[in-house]
Amino acid sequence: MIRISAKQITLFKTLIHGLNLGFILTWYYWAFTDQLGADPVKTIIHFTGMGALNLLLLTLLVSPAARYLKQAQLVKLRRLFGLYCFTWALLHVSNYIVFDLQMAFDTLLQDIIKRPYITVGFAAFIALLALAITSNQFSQKKLNKRWHSLHKIIYPASLLIALHFIWSVKALDLEPVIYWLLLLVLLATRTRFVQRRLFT
Repeated sequence: MIRISAKQITLFKTLIHGLNLGFILTWYYWAFTDQLGADPVKTIIHFTGMGALNLLLLTLLVSPAARYLKQAQLVKLRRLFGLYCFTWALLHVSNYIVFDLQMAFDTLLQDIIKRPYITVGFAAFIALLALAITSNQFSQKKLNKRWHSLHKIIYPASLLIALHFIWSVKALDLEPVIYWLLLLVLLATRTRFVQRRLFT
C-alpha cells in the first residue's frame, strides 16, 4: 500500500489554506461589490455558516478515514480543519452581529435568550472557541489529561451546530437532513460497535 508522505501532507495543508482563504476573500469581495443578490447579508451569513459546518464534518472525518485507509499521516490535517471550522464560525457570528444586528448587543442578548436556534448556535460557538484556543502544544501540556476531555466537547458541539442549522431553516428542506445523517454516521464511527466492524 502506498503511504502518504510528510511532503504530501504539507502539500495538502497548503491546498487547505489556499482553498479556505480563496473562498473567504472571493465571497467578501462579492459582498462588498454588491454581487450577492438582493440580500447580501443573509447570503454571506448563510455561506459562512455552511463553511463552518462543512469544515466540521471534514474535521470529524479525518480520524476514521485515517484508520480505515491505514494512513496515519492524515491525522495531521485534523487540527487545521478544526481551526478553519472555527474561522468560518467566527465569520458567521461576526457577520450576524455586525451586518445583521448592526452591533446592537442588546438585541443580540435578546436573541440568545428568546430564539432557540440562536441559543444553541452561540453555545456551539463558545465550545469551538474553547477548542481553538487550546489547539496548541502549550495547552496540551498544561492541561495534560484534561486536554483530551476538553476536546471531546466537539461531539456535543457538532450536534448543537446541526440543530442550529435545521432550526434556522424556515421551511422543510432536505439539505439539513442530509447534513444530520452525515454527522450521525461520523459520530457513529466513534462507537466501539462500529469500530470493531470497520477497523478490525
